[in-house]
Amino acid sequence: MKIILLGTTGYHPNDRRHTPCMVLPTCGVMLDAGTAMYRAGRYLQTPEVDIFLTHAHLDHVVGLTYLFDVVRDCPLDRIRVHALAEHLAALDEHLFSPALFPKKPPYESCPLGGEVALADGGRLTHFPLAHQGRVLGFRLDWPDRSMAYVTDTTAEPEADYVRRIAGVDLLLHECYYGDEGAAWAQQTGHSSTSQVARVAEKAGVGRLVLIHINPRSVENDPIGLETARAIFPDTEIGEDLMELEF
Repeated sequence: MKIILLGTTGYHPNDRRHTPCMVLPTCGVMLDAGTAMYRAGRYLQTPEVDIFLTHAHLDHVVGLTYLFDVVRDCPLDRIRVHALAEHLAALDEHLFSPALFPKKPPYESCPLGGEVALADGGRLTHFPLAHQGRVLGFRLDWPDRSMAYVTDTTAEPEADYVRRIAGVDLLLHECYYGDEGAAWAQQTGHSSTSQVARVAEKAGVGRLVLIHINPRSVENDPIGLETARAIFPDTEIGEDLMELEF
């Protein structure tokens, strides 16, 4: 199965990266809807799509306003947006208020409760993360593979979410700061390099790909990749349009 990282930074786009949006083309699933959403229509391969939002901060949802162009690139019979009820209400009240964006795109709002069955026979579960605004992480399971998507959180090997991602084949985990920014990470509800690597090690995942990189950094290695690999060797830095098989 393939996942494409359409956007791999947070807060705001820069000249190298857009804000979070991940797509699994063959099963019609998208994770978050940041500024990279405009790219999605090139990759979708299903007549329906389910978009799962971790939370309602603008860098994760503003791409919903781009859906009109997405459906021009890839006509869709049905679009469902899954999120906590309070976040769906915030989108309706604020992002799609008449003064900001008067025409709501053609999607159905689906409040997240328990497990969600995916169109291709997989299932998605969610769990809380430590960040302002009630953030969720996601785990996706199929009979022969699994992955987790964890963004906007402090990274603690003893955190409750670590058991929820245990043993996944692929972990996409935010790494906003290198270790020099560890104090800032704790203050702002984000993650730093060594802590993320220790989470991957503790969870026993197969592969770690670092995302939600600080947009102030545009160099090839903004977070100290070798530091992470010294703890968890199978670590990579995610890049926009990277395609991952798992």
